[in-house]
Amino acid sequence: MRASIRTVVILALSLGLLWLFLRHTDLRQVWTEVTRARLDLLLVALGITALTYLFRALRWQYLLAPIGHVQLANAFRTTVIGFAASALLPARAGEVLRPWLLARKEGLSATSAFATIILERVLDTVTVLLLFGIFLLFASPALAQGDPVAFGRLKLGGLLAALASLLALGVMFVMAGHPAWLNQIAAGVGRVLPQRIAGTVTSLLRTFAEGLAIVRQPVRLAVSILLSFPLWLSIATAIWCVSSAFHIALPFMGSFLIMALLVIGVAVPTPGAVGGFHYFYRLGVTAFYGAPNDRAVGAAIVLHAVSFVPVALAGLVFLAQEGLSLTRAGSLVRSGEAGTAA
Repeated sequence: MRASIRTVVILALSLGLLWLFLRHTDLRQVWTEVTRARLDLLLVALGITALTYLFRALRWQYLLAPIGHVQLANAFRTTVIGFAASALLPARAGEVLRPWLLARKEGLSATSAFATIILERVLDTVTVLLLFGIFLLFASPALAQGDPVAFGRLKLGGLLAALASLLALGVMFVMAGHPAWLNQIAAGVGRVLPQRIAGTVTSLLRTFAEGLAIVRQPVRLAVSILLSFPLWLSIATAIWCVSSAFHIALPFMGSFLIMALLVIGVAVPTPGAVGGFHYFYRLGVTAFYGAPNDRAVGAAIVLHAVSFVPVALAGLVFLAQEGLSLTRAGSLVRSGEAGTAA
C-alpha cells in the first residue's frame, strides 16, 4: 500500500510539473523551433555530455583511493550504469546499484563505496554553488531588475543550499574523524536494539565511516573539489551549447544560473527528472533571459534528451554485459541485496 501511495504521489508530481511546463505552449511552434536548432551545436553538446561521465569516473576513482585501488574502466562503466538506473528506475536506484557493482568487481566494501556516493553529492552541491556565486558576482544588474522577486528568491535558495551543503560536509568530517563519537552512537544502538542487530548496525557505521576517509585528508578533499570543476564546467558548456543552438541569448556564465536551477529540478523525485528538469530550464531562460516560451520548451526537451537518453542506452548495454537486466537490477535494490556490504 505504501509503495502504491508513493507511486501515485510521484505520478501526480510529474503530471503537475509537466502541466506547468507546457501551459501556454503551442506544440506546433515548439516543433518548428526544434527543426530550426543548429545541429552542429547539438552534436557538440552530446559529445561534452559523454565527457562528463569520464570526469565523474575520474573523481570517483580518486575518492575511492583511500579504500582501495579501482580501475578507471570499471569506475566509468558502473558510473554510466548507475546514472542509467537512476533515470529509468524509481528512488534513484542507481546510487545504490553502482557502488554495489563496483565493490563486487573490485573486491571493496559496498558500504564504504556507498559513502563516497554521498560525498559526491555534497561535492557536487558545493561546486554548483561556487559557480552560482561566481555568476552572482558578475551578473548584469539588469538581470535582477528584470524580475527582482524571482532573483531574490534565487539568491535566498542558493544561500540555504550553501548552508545545508556545508553542514553535510561538517557531519561527514565528524563521522570520519571522530571514531569515539561513532562508538558512542554504536553504544546507543546497542542499548536499543537486540545484540545481533546492534552488532550489524555498528559494523555498518564503522564501514561507512571508512568510506569517508578522504574527508580526514584536507589535501585530498581539496583535490576532489578541484576535480569537480571540469565536470560541472562541461555540464554548463552543454547547457550553453543547446541554448545557443536554439538561438537563446544565454551568455556562458548564465549557464551557471540555469545549471543551479536544473539541480533543483533534478532533485524532484520524478522518473528521469521528467517535469522538474523541463520546468526549471524553461523558467530560467524565460524569466531571466527573455527567451520565447515555445523556444524555451523546445530547448528544454532537447537538452533533457541529450542529458538522459544516451547515458540510459549505454547503461542498459553495460548492464547487460554484467549479466543483469534492468528489472533484475531494480529487484536487487528493492530487496536490499545491492546494499549489502562486501
